[in-house]
Amino acid sequence: MAIELAHLKGQTVAVFGLARSGLATIRAALAGGATTVLAWDDSEASRDRAGALGARIAPPGEWPWSDLRSLVLAPGVPLTHPKPHPVVEQARRAGVEIICDIELLYRELKDAARFVAITGTNGKSTTTALMGHVLQAAGMDAPVGGNIGTAALDLSVSGDAPVFVIEMSSYQLDLIRDFRPNVAIWLNLTPDHLDRHGDLAGYRKAKQRIFANMAPDDVAAIGIDEAEMTAVVSDLAKRPAHPEVVTVSVIRHPDADCFVDGSGRLTLQDGASHALSDLPALRGVHNWQNAACAFAAARALGVDDQAILDAMADFPGLAHRMEIVGRRGRVVFVNDSKATNADAAARALATFEPIYWIAGGRAKEGGIAGLGDYFGRIAKAYLIGEAAGAFSADLSGRVPHVIAGDLQRAVTLAAADAGRDERPEPAVLLSPACASFDQFADFEARGEAFRAAFQSIDQDHLTEETVP
Repeated sequence: MAIELAHLKGQTVAVFGLARSGLATIRAALAGGATTVLAWDDSEASRDRAGALGARIAPPGEWPWSDLRSLVLAPGVPLTHPKPHPVVEQARRAGVEIICDIELLYRELKDAARFVAITGTNGKSTTTALMGHVLQAAGMDAPVGGNIGTAALDLSVSGDAPVFVIEMSSYQLDLIRDFRPNVAIWLNLTPDHLDRHGDLAGYRKAKQRIFANMAPDDVAAIGIDEAEMTAVVSDLAKRPAHPEVVTVSVIRHPDADCFVDGSGRLTLQDGASHALSDLPALRGVHNWQNAACAFAAARALGVDDQAILDAMADFPGLAHRMEIVGRRGRVVFVNDSKATNADAAARALATFEPIYWIAGGRAKEGGIAGLGDYFGRIAKAYLIGEAAGAFSADLSGRVPHVIAGDLQRAVTLAAADAGRDERPEPAVLLSPACASFDQFADFEARGEAFRAAFQSIDQDHLTEETVP
């Protein structure tokens, strides 16, 4: 069943920014009986799509601001930094609330549904998908969307008691007012989006809004492996009526409520212990944090431990994020095309060994200079794209490598070399540490090209000599 915003019946609302969340808002508002939905976007094509849905297309200067109930703002439109967008200033002068689509979803279904909200600088997409997978495996109607995949108001429900699993960026959290998750996950906090929030304190403040309306019968699972996050827990504990807090740590804080040790074993606050290292799509320290937070959240929603473990064991992972696309004998092929900078590539390099590493593309600032600690895990590197020459210089004398040029040749060469490696699980790893735009439209296209190259490999010829 599609979402209809019946609480907007007879109201006039405005939507600024007409990408997927804006268009979904128009559909849901008009289906719910909104009298008028005013809409604008700088893109003429987007305006045409909104007009075809029944929105009234007009620039904000022509909107009847005194008649507006709400301005539904696309998350990418500046709210405060580097300076408020003019439409934000107009709304504030008119006393019109500024919200996002997730706020509207909550207002419509708060009495009929539960909400799980997930945020963090890194890992939130994987954790959101994992959480949805676990709840769906447990038999719940658990639509998954928000900042990942489907816009919140394009989600559909099939039962009477849905549990919405919503990924929330700091941009979206800036735009909530009443939204109250029954369970919130905040994974981590490292500097990001500082141009949007001013500084790290502003970024943290936006993220903390996830807890703003939570009550003692709600649960917050919080990663505490950064100093800023221990301060978040301390601040939350000072609130007179705060949610139950479940702290989560990987390796650093053995006294956390959910602790994962260096071998990947999760110990929970009641003493239960489970191995996360056996979960095929959740390898690596960063994924152990994702899994531990999801474990705590699923428990809070009534799912028993074995059901959680069983679901996590068959979780397929997200495309292009340390995605295992298949095997050829002992060789595993891993698509980590989403790793568009060195920090992201480090997570994959820390997870597999020995690695036949495919890297390169359009380099980001700093290149791969910060990855030296992982070079010992790399059996050989295969360099592609614009960055090949610079990366070759960084690897010279430290890691055997070849400039392959393009992805197809890199996969062919890496597969042949890995096939001769007698260790238990050689990995052909695409983790480029670069943007894709020199050779591909986006990281998704690059990842699909890797998948196609893998599928073209003939098992019988995997170990043939292919390097000139």
